[in-house]
Amino acid sequence: MPNPPPEPGADETETPKPWVSQKTAIVVFSSLAIALYGYDQGMMSMVNTNYSYLSTMGIEDTSILLGVIVAIYYIGCTFGAIVASHFADSRGRKWAVVMCLFASIFGNLLMFIPGIYPIKEDDTWKGWSLRLMLIGRFVLGLGVGGIDAVIPVYSSELSKDGARGSALAKEFQANIFGLLLAFALNLFLTIGLGKNNQWAWRIPIIFMQIFPWLLLSIVRSLPESPRWLISHERLDGALDALTGLHGQDQAEEMFEQLHRANEEEEQDKLGYYEMFFGSQSHPTAITVMGQINQALTGYGAVSVYGPQIFELLGLKVRIAEYATLGNYIFYTGMMTVAWKTIDVVGRRKLMLWGSLGLAVCFGLLTILGGISVDIFRKPQLPVEIIGSIILCVSTAIFGVSWLTTVWLIPTEIYPNSARAQGSSISVIIWGLANFAITFLTPIGFNNLKYWLFLVFAVTNTIAGLLTWRYSPETGGRSFEENQQFFISAREKGRFAVKNVDGGKYLRMPQREDTPQNLEEGDQDEGEDAEGENAKGENTRSALNERTPLLLSWW
Repeated sequence: MPNPPPEPGADETETPKPWVSQKTAIVVFSSLAIALYGYDQGMMSMVNTNYSYLSTMGIEDTSILLGVIVAIYYIGCTFGAIVASHFADSRGRKWAVVMCLFASIFGNLLMFIPGIYPIKEDDTWKGWSLRLMLIGRFVLGLGVGGIDAVIPVYSSELSKDGARGSALAKEFQANIFGLLLAFALNLFLTIGLGKNNQWAWRIPIIFMQIFPWLLLSIVRSLPESPRWLISHERLDGALDALTGLHGQDQAEEMFEQLHRANEEEEQDKLGYYEMFFGSQSHPTAITVMGQINQALTGYGAVSVYGPQIFELLGLKVRIAEYATLGNYIFYTGMMTVAWKTIDVVGRRKLMLWGSLGLAVCFGLLTILGGISVDIFRKPQLPVEIIGSIILCVSTAIFGVSWLTTVWLIPTEIYPNSARAQGSSISVIIWGLANFAITFLTPIGFNNLKYWLFLVFAVTNTIAGLLTWRYSPETGGRSFEENQQFFISAREKGRFAVKNVDGGKYLRMPQREDTPQNLEEGDQDEGEDAEGENAKGENTRSALNERTPLLLSWW
């Protein structure tokens, strides 16, 4: 026989197994992409204080242009998020990520070359060094902002409903590792080469190239988002992607679920007008509020201006730099708590307790600053030690409670047809808010001194109050279950979480079908059963309503 049957016990498909699973590869890829964003945040903190860098840019260390160079990156991020979300929907999540990686490579090179030839400490290239640096920062922002918009969507669409938070929190632990790596490299080069050496600031910038090139080498082996493939009628590819991720049996079941969900949403072709003033204005309001609240915590300033923050407590420059390094190491380790708790405790509870903890910490730092400056009128060692500990604790609180949650929620509350736009809106608001924070913080250093801590205490309190009233718990629920919150809120015209579905979205869902739970829920179950068909028929029409909800909600 030309093709005899295999002998008993023979393996018909003896294909070598990959050395790492697709799930692991996706987590590694997403983590490296988010680490790229973290590295950039830490990269500029000590570049700004390098004397060779200042001379090459032709600016003083007190110049407002220092803040502009840092902040213009975030403007690039806003535009990058818009462009990347468009391509993520039209061409695919992977394609959009690849284009963003090439943009980050080009922007980084533009930042590296100013004044490099001929090599002179005071060569500003007739002002073009500063121009190239500004252009490079903006282009780098285009790339990293696009990555920030697409990667959370891509990651969440490939994760199970009960593990989305853990997956993204692990990626943001890599983000903090990138921040730590950038600052550590900066610090050691500054100590070794001195602040007058141009390579002390050029090497940390060009080192960033490792991340995008490594990501480009990995991305081809990863699957496209099954949800995106189904939405573009590439059903075979979607089933193959699900099989590679979850196995044949589970893949077929998940494929049917995703296909049904896509059919319900296929008529929703949403643009940015609908996102702000139409059917998705309520989710958009939650997204905007989350990113503004995260900015109000003040940790954009701590990430970019770490040493200067410690100096507000009276620490000398080099000691403040070492303290910042220690803080970032502690920060990285504490992110383990974030990915172990976010899918257990829930997003909402973490943000509420985080706001309270941060408000208390910054209030204490204000008191310590007053004791040191206004009472003793000189730095006090006990104040420096206690204040540094409190600042490290507050950093850990932020990482566990606020860092991941506001990036995760936008990926959980939109339908498939609006998820990429929702994530891009999140990045846009993040970019604008952080532009304001990074631009205004140096002004706060010079004028408010330690009273800057009191400002952060007040803003954290505001963030907590807004979260308590309006932010629903999205953890432990499917995308479709979370959308039901917004449908119910629209139908009843109530937007405070406690007033929607009897406060059901105040906490994580209880999945255990115990007799007690069943008995308590009999009446609700009966009502749900009677209205289930009508609700299912009305879901699409409720999503398609076009009312200016965003303005009325606020």
